[in-house]
Amino acid sequence: MTLLIAGDIGGTKTILRLVEVTDQAAPFQTHLESTYPSQNYTDLVPMVQAFLTQTDYTPDRACFAIAGPVIQQRSQLTNLDWYLDALTLKQDLNLDAVSLINDFAAISYGVLGLQENEVESLQNIESQDNAPIAVIGAGTGLGEGFLIPKGNGDYQVFGTEGGHADFAPRSELEFQLFDYISSQNNLDHVSVERVVSGQGIVSIYQGLRDLEILPESNSYAAQAIRNWETNGNSNIDPAAVISQAAQEKTDSLAEKTMEMFLEAYAAEAGNLALKLMPYGGLYLAGGIAAKNVSLIKESNFLDIFKQKGRVSSVLDAVPIYVILNQQVGLLGSIMYGINDEV
Repeated sequence: MTLLIAGDIGGTKTILRLVEVTDQAAPFQTHLESTYPSQNYTDLVPMVQAFLTQTDYTPDRACFAIAGPVIQQRSQLTNLDWYLDALTLKQDLNLDAVSLINDFAAISYGVLGLQENEVESLQNIESQDNAPIAVIGAGTGLGEGFLIPKGNGDYQVFGTEGGHADFAPRSELEFQLFDYISSQNNLDHVSVERVVSGQGIVSIYQGLRDLEILPESNSYAAQAIRNWETNGNSNIDPAAVISQAAQEKTDSLAEKTMEMFLEAYAAEAGNLALKLMPYGGLYLAGGIAAKNVSLIKESNFLDIFKQKGRVSSVLDAVPIYVILNQQVGLLGSIMYGINDEV
């Protein structure tokens, strides 16, 4: 028996779960789970220590999925001012072993454990065996990962930093948005994450307003955004406010914002698909997709996804799914921890 702490560490929140594992084939048993605002802690150690005060169990090891690159078991998080080192964590938490994996590597592992009711199909095509699988997900940032078949029913998983590749505008309006984001943030490189993420939703909204493409209304959503901008109200999630208003069709600026966001999301998903040919499936992860399935289905997401000129037809055979299970990264870190230990 092994007691494993699994963690999904994001720029906004961190989920920790203590599970009991007997062997690879048996289901794991959850003893404790808690969610913490990541920004409320200066490091992972005090968070885990606070987590463990809730139980009498003593964990043996841990596996943490990290929102950032993991190199030689060290990580400087991208959207959180933390530097993590597996050896230091092992010592500070008095554990037998600690593993760090990229968050999208964890999500990729988690994809292999998803049930049929934990996904929503966007392009209902039968997946091909022994074909690559791609994962892309907008949340606090934009993550991308992929799985390559090893030929025996198993996959090798790779996390990437594809979200930091260049944003490629496709229209005059997107070029204006590119210039706006660049000038507002004094950037010489505008990554696709600056547009296809929660922060991207806010930037699109502000850009459309400030460039006078569309006026800001007096709707509840607009008032909440102004309150957030003026007072820095941490209780307001501006991206969630905008997407909710777009779903409810109560604010034209919010609707246009989400239209542009989903088009950019679809274009980047198509770019990833062209590079990997994921006939085993392309999975949209992250809370934004899961919470906006109806908007995605109403939009021209699939048309933009396949708008790739002479090779557009090769994307017709890519199964596309939205992951509904918001703990898929945590599931992946458990699966990785189990297979790494037992």
